[in-house]
Amino acid sequence: MKATETRLFKFLQKSAQFIIPIYQRQYSWNSAQCEQLWNDIYRAGSSELEGHFIGSVVYVERSLYSHSDVPELLVIDGQQRLTSNSLLIAALSHEIDRRNQNAEQKIVIEGTNPKKLKNYYLCNVEEDGELYYKLVLTKSDNEALHQIVDGKTEIKEESRHRVELNYRFFANKLANLSQEELGFIYKGLQKLIIVDIALDKDKDDPQLIFESLNSTGLALSQADLIRNYVLMKQDIKEQNRLYKDYWFPMERNFGHGEHSSQFNAFMRDFLTIKTGNTPRQDAVYEGFKSYVAQSVESIQDIVADVYRYSSYYVAFALGTEEEPALKQAFKDLNAYKVDVAYPLVLEMYNDYDHKVLSLDEFVECVRYIESYAFRRLVCLIPTNSMNKTFARFSKDLKKDRYVESFKAAFLLLTGNRRMPLDEEFKRCLQTKDMYNMRSKAYWLRRLENYKRKETVQVSNYTIEHVMPQNPELSQTWQAELGANWQEVHETYLHTLGNLTLTGYNSELSDKPFQEKQSMEGGFADSPLRLNKFLAKCSTWNEAAILDRAKELSETMVKVWPCPVLDDEILATYRQPEVKSAYSLEDHPYLNKEPVKSLYQKLRTQVLELDEDVKEEFLKKYVAFKLDTNFVDVVPQASGLRLSLNMKFDQVIDPHRRCRDISNVGRWGNGEVEIKMSEVSELDYVIELVQQALDLQVGE
Repeated sequence: MKATETRLFKFLQKSAQFIIPIYQRQYSWNSAQCEQLWNDIYRAGSSELEGHFIGSVVYVERSLYSHSDVPELLVIDGQQRLTSNSLLIAALSHEIDRRNQNAEQKIVIEGTNPKKLKNYYLCNVEEDGELYYKLVLTKSDNEALHQIVDGKTEIKEESRHRVELNYRFFANKLANLSQEELGFIYKGLQKLIIVDIALDKDKDDPQLIFESLNSTGLALSQADLIRNYVLMKQDIKEQNRLYKDYWFPMERNFGHGEHSSQFNAFMRDFLTIKTGNTPRQDAVYEGFKSYVAQSVESIQDIVADVYRYSSYYVAFALGTEEEPALKQAFKDLNAYKVDVAYPLVLEMYNDYDHKVLSLDEFVECVRYIESYAFRRLVCLIPTNSMNKTFARFSKDLKKDRYVESFKAAFLLLTGNRRMPLDEEFKRCLQTKDMYNMRSKAYWLRRLENYKRKETVQVSNYTIEHVMPQNPELSQTWQAELGANWQEVHETYLHTLGNLTLTGYNSELSDKPFQEKQSMEGGFADSPLRLNKFLAKCSTWNEAAILDRAKELSETMVKVWPCPVLDDEILATYRQPEVKSAYSLEDHPYLNKEPVKSLYQKLRTQVLELDEDVKEEFLKKYVAFKLDTNFVDVVPQASGLRLSLNMKFDQVIDPHRRCRDISNVGRWGNGEVEIKMSEVSELDYVIELVQQALDLQVGE
């Protein structure tokens, strides 16, 4: 490796071509990064600063045997800085040229002109074709950059291409400057300093250097790192094939960075399916490398598999599904962003693609997931258990009885993981505030369009409170509601029975019920099903609100159905309770103080971590488990020794109380051991136990 400090302009004046390899991410700086660069350049150019450091550019020469006198340098790090400054240089060249074309006296920027800016820093003027351009970006960005350099593009306002957006950002900034200030920008560009780092192909590992440099600039996403890892180690021919056949189409499907967060989320869900464990959001790259290292498949087969699963993900998460019934089911599922169910939906889509699951069965299962999420929301069941539910869900499925086992899995959930049954759902629907819940347009749309072939566009209507929101109700409304009108207003204002849709919100306003009902555009004149009850109702009071809520709730249990199975069939899916051959009495230390009290306090808190946690007495220790043990407790005379079922490098142990027992023979499971002898240690120990539990359920 050879590192040299140099001016950016001197670096760009090399007779060389800077190529962004296909394994690099596309250009992704946003306006915030461009604003910072602009401010730094303006400040350097308008002050006495001798220079301003903007980072390093790391590259390796493609080949010693080039077909041209122009060295082709593969940029390992520095793409974002090189591209952004090139866009600014191009914009400055074009702005000076534009002003000179429209002025009687040409403006002069000391030391430069449009031709010099282009020929010195953007182009290799003695070369033709692709070698003409100093900077060559990846496929999705390259054409836009070269069109800009040549001044041949008109950037449309609706453009979302990051290269074009940032060129326009700089062009707009320059257009508002005086001639003197244009000079400041040029001087600022002259003062930019970089570290020029040339790698030796035979001695330096570009992959390791690339990873170590990811702490500066705009941090690479987990998906960016994965792409780099996959492609960088291949020869040029295989790089091009994998990129052309799989990676570029995948990035295109995710909008070339527009949906980069979803791309990262997809990679996490893919690994969840393939490994059975959900990596942390910031550890997806490491999880992928581990998956590749343990897989018997080639990297080529793994990339093809990633591409196939990504097409499933884009179909249901980004709305590209073409099958109408599935497209609508996915749209409704995504209305409440049930992201924790995405690994399950990915697995189901794979089964659907391989004819294990029929179209109708797939739609039915997606609808049950939607019902599960919506029913729980209405019934105010905490959502923090849903990730645990879906992380383990597919383990109970029987693919030869797909829908039946799917229904059984939901029906056998208990406690805070339960699927609310019809009676609970209807009861909660009649009292819940349905107006202030998120995505209220979703449930109104689903309810109004239930079994409609001619879909009503709910977006064309607004939500109407039959009993007005105005707390200062008129005398007519007070009489309508009765003596306890204030209590009725407070209790039922935002509930299901009092809400409807209308296109005449302003006309209805706070008018009395009979006027709202009979006026032009009123409830009796409405084509909406939601207004049928209101059209025939003679008065509006507490009883009427409850009657309408009850009627609507009867429809809503059909819109968001609960799975139904015969008791005999459901019984076949219940896990038989396995009785242990051992009990508390087989552990003498647990029957003596102070260890007895210490264990009981620990036991209570571990069981409270999750309602599905089971305690099982074994010969030498006590196991606490969900699908499998997550903590094992070995009673000792002086206290308790806990084995946490996790890798030692996974535990977060700020007090450094844990011991690595990966190479030590111990009773229990896992590589992490911690001892406790005092109740005062319990809170810290439970935090560690929670980590082991979270790893098992994929949090």
